[in-house]
Amino acid sequence: MKPAAFAYHRPASLEEALSLLAVHGAEARVLSGGQSLVPLMNMRILSPAVLIDINRCRELAYIRREGGMIACGALARQGEAEASGLVAATLPLLASALPHVGVRASRNFGTLCGSLAHADPLAELPSVAAALEARFVIASARGRREVGAEAFFVSALTNCIEPDEMLAEVRFPVAAAGARTAFLEVANRGHGFAVAGVAATLEVDAAGRCAGVRLAAMGAGDTTVRLAAAEALIEDEGLSAAAIAAAGEAARAAVEPTADVHASAEYRAGLIGVLVGRALRAMAAAGPR
Repeated sequence: MKPAAFAYHRPASLEEALSLLAVHGAEARVLSGGQSLVPLMNMRILSPAVLIDINRCRELAYIRREGGMIACGALARQGEAEASGLVAATLPLLASALPHVGVRASRNFGTLCGSLAHADPLAELPSVAAALEARFVIASARGRREVGAEAFFVSALTNCIEPDEMLAEVRFPVAAAGARTAFLEVANRGHGFAVAGVAATLEVDAAGRCAGVRLAAMGAGDTTVRLAAAEALIEDEGLSAAAIAAAGEAARAAVEPTADVHASAEYRAGLIGVLVGRALRAMAAAGPR
């Protein structure tokens, strides 16, 4: 299939791209890697009248440390992040999740911000962003605003970006010294959409107490879901076998997944509970990184 006809713009700067968005608004879509947008256009699920290709906006092509944050611009490719020593050293959860995102060829084109803006509840990066409490920098000709994952992800394939705005940058907090992380997912086939998955991170102090426990599930509903009850349980009771089992059950009870051709809602809920238990046991065994 081929997309419907559209007007094509190729701005050379973020300022120019935002000016185009201010003019065309809801009629426009921003193109970066195209790994999500182009298939939707080809199937005519989306038929934007205007396409704004930001690939000449080289000011957006960066992955860099800014104080305690790793800032990734709208043209930071998934493959670049996967190969980045900075990401490996400071964002181990993101580094472990990236090989699960599509295939290598798609990661060479796909961007971090593009996948996040797509807001697929079965995608890996939204759950990683939720677990890391990432910040989303949204830009327009009117200025910039910054939101967290809870506000950014609204529902399936829907984010909080207004028609004249674009996601200019995502900012991930640098992992604390001694942080432990785990990323697990189950799919029906290699590099296919996941049935469910869990992104997890926590810290353990010198006395063995858990802090900063963050668990986010994919395939758990219309958006990525933070598993607050399971997080609180581990912070209160630690990483004993009984606490981990209870956290898995709390996770299963907290989610409201949907059914599709790949899995029933009940199976997905149970799988998320199992994956939470596996992630917690892996982090308990791993020790500080």
